[in-house]
Amino acid sequence: MKKLQFKASINAPVSKVYDFMLGTNSKSTYEQWTSSFNPTSTYEGSWDKGNKILFIGVDEKGEKGGMVSRIVENIPNQFVSIQHYGLLKADQEITEGPEVEKWANGFENYTFEENNGATTVIVDLDTTEDFLGYMNDTYPKALDKLKELCEK
Repeated sequence: MKKLQFKASINAPVSKVYDFMLGTNSKSTYEQWTSSFNPTSTYEGSWDKGNKILFIGVDEKGEKGGMVSRIVENIPNQFVSIQHYGLLKADQEITEGPEVEKWANGFENYTFEENNGATTVIVDLDTTEDFLGYMNDTYPKALDKLKELCEK
């Protein structure tokens, strides 16, 4: 598992950045910034600590797929820790086996720091070798979309 880090500086208060990133008041803000990963990107579940959450999209065959995850920590406007522990394929949750072992216990953490009304978002994530290029290419684009949304 490889560790990556991405940062974005956003000219908006931390409460707005946190809300838009997680889609707490309107899921559409989450769907807009994550559309860089998949145009149909969304989630099912809750961001509350301890809850299961599915990060999903629809593939070219029309099948729902994505990650099965758990919210390990959620301190509003400060820190969110997501543990990915399974895959969703065609509406089936897969939580064991070779495909999952590569990802098992991978984390995606969001840290929010506000300074003089601007917010820095730091994303730390674990990824597999196969997804390094994709994440390095796509995550900065997604954070640019989040910045654009929050600064409107």
